[in-house]
Order: sequence, then C-alpha cells, then structure tokens
Amino acid sequence: MNAGVSTDIVNRSTADCSLWLSERAAHIETMLDQWIAPSPGTSELLHEAMRYAVLGGGKRIRAALVYAAAKACVGSPTVAVELATDRAAAAVELIHAYSLVHDDLPCMDNDVLRRGKPTVHIKFGEAMALLAGDALQPLAYELLSDMPISPALIVQATAMLARSSGAHGMAGGQAIDLLSVGKQLNRDALQNMHMLKTGALLMGSVALGGIVAGASSQQRQALDRYASAMGLAFQVVDDVLDVTADTTKLGKTAGKDAAENKPTYVSLLGLDEAIALSRQLHETATQAILPFGEPGRWLAGLADFIVLRDH
Repeated sequence: MNAGVSTDIVNRSTADCSLWLSERAAHIETMLDQWIAPSPGTSELLHEAMRYAVLGGGKRIRAALVYAAAKACVGSPTVAVELATDRAAAAVELIHAYSLVHDDLPCMDNDVLRRGKPTVHIKFGEAMALLAGDALQPLAYELLSDMPISPALIVQATAMLARSSGAHGMAGGQAIDLLSVGKQLNRDALQNMHMLKTGALLMGSVALGGIVAGASSQQRQALDRYASAMGLAFQVVDDVLDVTADTTKLGKTAGKDAAENKPTYVSLLGLDEAIALSRQLHETATQAILPFGEPGRWLAGLADFIVLRDH
C-alpha cells in the first residue's frame, strides 16, 4: 500500500459508484440465480420461497463490499480470486437474506413489507418462511467451501462469516434488540447492539474480500478500520431514514422503530446529531483506506453511497 496518497485519488463521484454498484448487483443476481436452483428430489416450493427471499431486489451493499475490498487488495485479481470473490459475495447475501426472512416473522418484527413486496411469511406462510431462512444459511457455507483458493483461506473465510452472523455477531445483536424494546439504552450499549446486529455482517463482508484476495496483515488492518466505521454508519443512517423517509422509498415500513419504542440513534441523540455522527464515521472510513490509493476507489465510493443514500 502507498501511504500518504491524496484524498482526491479515492474521492470518486456518487454517479460513478452508483454505476459500478448497479453492475455488481446485476452480476451477483446472476450468480445467486444460478446457485439457488431446485434439483430433483427437493421441494420446489422451498426453493421458490428461497428465490423469492433472495432475488429481485436489494442494493447488494454487502456483496459490493466484498468485491470492493478484494479489488483494493489486488487491483488485478486472478481468475481464481474472481471466482472466489463471487462465492464469498453470494454467501454474505444469502446470510443477509435469511436474517431478513426471520427478522420479518411474527415472532420477531412482524413486518409485512420487504423490498417493496410482501414478506416471505406473508407470501408462503410462516413455516415455509422459517425453512427458507434455514436453508439459505448452509447454502452460504457450501459456496465458501467451493472457493478455488487455498484451504487455509477457505477456513478463515468460513470462520469469519460464522462469527459475523452468530451469537457474537448479527444474531447476538438481534437478541439484544428484542430485549431492548421499550428500554432507554445509553450510547455505549446502543453502539454495542448495532455493531453486532448490523455492523458485524458488514464488517465480515469487507474482511471476506480481503481474505479471498490474500490480503497482507497491513491491508487487513486498514480494512478493519474502514469496516468498523462503516458498519456503524450504516445503522445510524438507517435510524435517520426510518424517521425521514417514507415507506414507498424505503421499500419497508417507515417509522416502525419509533412506533415500537425501539432505541435508535435518533431517539438517543436527536436527528441532527445522528446525521453528524454518520458524517464523522464517513470521514474515519475514508481516512482508513487512503493507503490503498487508486484500488481503494470503490470502498471510498461505497462509503459515500452508504452515508448519503436516501433509502
């Protein structure tokens, strides 16, 4: 990495990043469509529910973070690294999709709208929605096991995704969230909850990109600093949008956090301070990836996209 590179090198226009993000989203959609296909002797209805949960929507931010991190570490990846990155990107999207399916269930958030369409349990029933989420998880690890990289890196990637999504990551954060409804959390407790619930899988996505690319220790440390800031910024912006955006633009029920008396950064800090915090985190993330220079352009662009998005 080249230390001391000007911020101009990684400061790319939002339009440029949006075009790249759209291309990556279309690419990973194709990969996911290929990998979530029914096979003889399996339930067609289960696969239909799985495909409904995963395909045809979403910004694919987590997949894009995998691609951007890998690109930052190796500007011109080999074919093997590209194939591995596809599988890693698909894996995080499968884990994310399963979490949304389960999060929307009546026993959790009891939501009826996701990505602008009925949630999986509304479309297929609760039991099939539960099974669809259950089936998406092992498929993610199956894809990681088939990456054409060294066994040691496959083990690292598998462990990273498991930690990011388990009791010490996303699932643990969701548990804290459920137990915090109606309670007033202080800033440290709220940050801990969100770093697990939302931040852990975003951080894991960045780390996966570095792992499949064979990143150096120095590169991994820079990616970790970037991911830590952006993982929290993503949730802060989500909290802001829950207050400022409408249901049509969000593609999910707006104002639900306030209606259910959930602790958020807006309820704790106020709207203006929450927005200011997201901008501070954006600056921290941008500074962290300066040493990557030009190959870090997409990480910088994604930081802009995450903080400046309106849905």
